[in-house]
Amino acid sequence: MTRRRLTARAETWPVRGVFTISRGSRTEVEVVTVEIAAEGAVGRGEGTPYARYDEHVAGVLDQIEEQRPAIEDGLDRADLQERLPPGAARNALDCALWDLEAKITGVPVWRRAGLTAPQPFVTAYTLSLNTPEAMAQAARANARRPLLKVKLGGGGVRERLTAIRAAAPTARLIIDANEAWSADQLVALGSDLARLGVAMIEQPLAAGADAVLAEIDRPVPICADESCHDSATLAGLAGRYDMINIKLDKTGGLSEALRLAAAAETAGFGIMVGCMVATSLAMAPAALLAPKARFLDLDGPLILARDREPGLRFGADSTVAPASPALWG
Repeated sequence: MTRRRLTARAETWPVRGVFTISRGSRTEVEVVTVEIAAEGAVGRGEGTPYARYDEHVAGVLDQIEEQRPAIEDGLDRADLQERLPPGAARNALDCALWDLEAKITGVPVWRRAGLTAPQPFVTAYTLSLNTPEAMAQAARANARRPLLKVKLGGGGVRERLTAIRAAAPTARLIIDANEAWSADQLVALGSDLARLGVAMIEQPLAAGADAVLAEIDRPVPICADESCHDSATLAGLAGRYDMINIKLDKTGGLSEALRLAAAAETAGFGIMVGCMVATSLAMAPAALLAPKARFLDLDGPLILARDREPGLRFGADSTVAPASPALWG
């Protein structure tokens, strides 16, 4: 194999309007894009540094730069798992190596990974945290979409969900509190959430303060996000959560995401596949896990003001077509 060439850069992508969750608002996102070139081919990957996990663009770029000699000398994906911890840096590199292998061999990633051929799938569409009236307006504008993901904070939960349900009566609802609730609040809300047709609650309690979930009735399934990173964190979730949210920026790439998905299936957890706000280059590897997932939340590009070209193709009904080889894989 000829010597590789590694390129890594930070990119800023504007958000369409303002995107708000319980932790704050943003008008743009910063991602790190990696390209690994060899034998006339270029593999690409994208990671999103996330401050909640003490990640920042400069630190992620430094992590990648530290691996430059090894990557350019031919480091493989298996050894990469040992050299970097789970996170955005390893995600970008791991996915770029998968893509490079596919480009050089002509064998698509799904086949190399032993997965089924990609098919169109339905993604959730996220409603940013706002006033009940504004969220109802957003729900009404997207009522044709079959699955809406609702960002919530600590207050006004019933008011927001009641307004959204009235505006989008046929859509399935999943909600994401981003660690903003207390255990007492979760218990008090449980029956109302079930009555409003909520299909799943994502990370209601803070990671590290969620042991109480094992003692709480769960009329609506609860999904671990911040509490679940990679396969090493899975065992501690037994009895507390019904599902896990697999994000490649948490697992540190597709390689560990595949291991986590297999372990979750064996342990009886339902699977959600999610994303940070990012471009289609970050969504494409995660989309390969679609056949394993009960819910898919890969609408990051729809939150942006613009996407990469070529990007994923999103239908008005939230159907997502498989990625083209020109994008990834």
